[in-house]
Amino acid sequence: MSDLSASNVKLSSKLLEAYGVLIELTDESGENVVYRLISEFETESGAYAVLQKDSALPDTEVEILKIVDGADGNPELITIDDDDEWEDVAELYDELTLPFED
Repeated sequence: MSDLSASNVKLSSKLLEAYGVLIELTDESGENVVYRLISEFETESGAYAVLQKDSALPDTEVEILKIVDGADGNPELITIDDDDEWEDVAELYDELTLPFED
């Protein structure tokens, strides 16, 4: 894992303030899908959002996307293309949400 650690995370609310807890995204096949905003946070490497399909059960897999500023100044979500970055952020989210284990 990189230098990302839970102690350096700042919780944020850019998406929540701009769009609310339900966010509609278009998937790879062009279908609109409603996601529930689970968490959003900032690290030294960027801002990230954790979303889950609104129709999913609570323990269903989540989507992790990067938050960037759009041309109009509003936050936009993009896929994390770098595998190492995605892995680091996924591990960080686990660290933030999973109970401590010895």
